[in-house]
Amino acid sequence: MIPAYQGGSIVLCETNIATARRVVGGGIMLGALAVLGGCQTWATAPADVDIEHVEKRFVERGCPPGRCATVEVDSLRFPGAPGLTERLQDELLGMGTGITDGESAVTAASWKAFAQTFFSEAKVARERAPELPGYQAVFKAEVYDRHADLTTVKLDSYLFTGGAHGMPLTQFMVIDERARRVVTLDDMLREGQTTAYRKALSRAHLRWLDTQRAEIDFTDSWPLSMNRNVAPLADEWRVGYNAYDIAPYSYGQPVLRIPAKALEGIVKPRYLER
Repeated sequence: MIPAYQGGSIVLCETNIATARRVVGGGIMLGALAVLGGCQTWATAPADVDIEHVEKRFVERGCPPGRCATVEVDSLRFPGAPGLTERLQDELLGMGTGITDGESAVTAASWKAFAQTFFSEAKVARERAPELPGYQAVFKAEVYDRHADLTTVKLDSYLFTGGAHGMPLTQFMVIDERARRVVTLDDMLREGQTTAYRKALSRAHLRWLDTQRAEIDFTDSWPLSMNRNVAPLADEWRVGYNAYDIAPYSYGQPVLRIPAKALEGIVKPRYLER
């Protein structure tokens, strides 16, 4: 369906791909990236999580040709777990906050609300700089890994609000299908093992520095920071950092890899299953 927004500021094009498929194994944000916090359970969900693909596109109206702001969403929906669907949407929307010091510093309640605020700020920016290219916001959620009844969803955002380049962000959302909840690093670590995890992360960082052939004083400017943004794969854990977290923008979004064997005794056995 392609309904027009009646407020006169956006056009909404929405396509819901109703072919639910079984999951198989097969921007700018000011401040630190928010960590996925807390656990959320869903009351009625099958043992295997069903997924539907959802696409949305919002286009600013009343703007100069070629300079209209756009918001594109390529996300997922869980028909048997509405609470999980809401959690995923909230996390993606949260990745669009802090674009400026204006209204977008507050997480929007819906994609339509986000688009309205985004377009309003794009209009204000054009009034200050008429030659400004169109603002762009892209959000994506996809299944990154599935094994041992653990589904890891990768959440990506890219926001361009002028300047030399846009800003990408990536978060991982880990779903324990047996426990029927979203789990965080704290849920997966054994009690009292946070320090041991930090040491394993530090060793992974040294390996990454070696592959980058970084200068000896690289970490003076770009020190390692604690990170809870993890994807527990069968053979290794991947710890995702965003641009400027531990390296310049030109390094992209570094991913540190910790072998699963190195996490034995640190992580609960449930989250080291293969």
